[in-house]
This record gives sequence, C-alpha cells and structure tokens, in this order.
Amino acid sequence: MLGSIVPSSRFLINHLLEPIDWAQARVIVEYGPGVGVITAEVLRRMRPDASLIVIETNQDFVTFLRASAKDKRLHVFEGSAEAVSEALRQYGHDKASYIISGIPFSTVSASTRERILQKTRNVLEPSGLFLVYQFSSRVLEDLQRNFHIVSRQFEPLNILPAHLFFCRL
Repeated sequence: MLGSIVPSSRFLINHLLEPIDWAQARVIVEYGPGVGVITAEVLRRMRPDASLIVIETNQDFVTFLRASAKDKRLHVFEGSAEAVSEALRQYGHDKASYIISGIPFSTVSASTRERILQKTRNVLEPSGLFLVYQFSSRVLEDLQRNFHIVSRQFEPLNILPAHLFFCRL
C-alpha cells in the first residue's frame, strides 16, 4: 500500500529529517520506503559507517530498491515493520538510533498498528527518535499512548500536505 501516489516533496523530506543528528546516527530504519525517495536522501546525509535498514512489504519495491541502490550501507528487508527486531538482528544490530515511517497508519488495522508501535518503542535507543509522516492526524492518539513525548508539526508544501510526528521514549 502506498500513502501517496506522488513522491514526497523536498520540503517534506527536509522537514522530516531535520531532527536527526547525522554525526551520531549509527543505525537508521525506514518503514515503507516505497521507491526510495526518502531513502536516497538519508543515504546522502548518513555517516560513512552508518547503516540504513529499509523494511518493505511490497515485492516490486523490494526488487526495485535492491536493484537500484548500490550503497553498501543500505540493507533491504522484505517484510512487515512488525519484524523490525528481526531485521535489525539480521544486519547485526539490536537497536536503532532513528526510525522513519511512511506507513499509512490510517489504513492499517488497530491491532497491527499497535504491534508496530510497541515493537518500534522496544528497538529504539533511549535517546532515539521515531519520525512519522502521515496525511491525516488520526495516528496521534496511538503515538501518544506508546511514546512519552510526541511533538507535532505540519508540512503544507507537499502533495498531500503532511502531518509530522516526532516521538521519544
């Protein structure tokens, strides 16, 4: 499933990635990278020794990402965000510094959404950040239930305008 048929704008990408401390980020996870518009920008900004693990359920996107990305820091995991701990372990990690999510949470069942948020919380470093962009604010209550601090922002310069949520343990 796609959250949008139009790629994320540079305004959304810059706004979403702004809180990341690139000098400290060692392991970054991205849920639902699609064709990799945000992925490419994360790779561009990442340290040379950092890892980016993208988790994608769509086989076509997985094939595309594996074929088009030649960066050794990128690891493409086929599966659900519910398997984030398995994806991290597969690539030699226990925790993530940052997790970015483009999953359209409003189209995911409440039980699946809750499992994804709980597993995200479990693998996030204590000082880590969960960065979420959505085209509705419906997920706010779920985020607030699972994370101690949730700040909200809005990016109007995107098709569709996007709600941004930055979540801390």
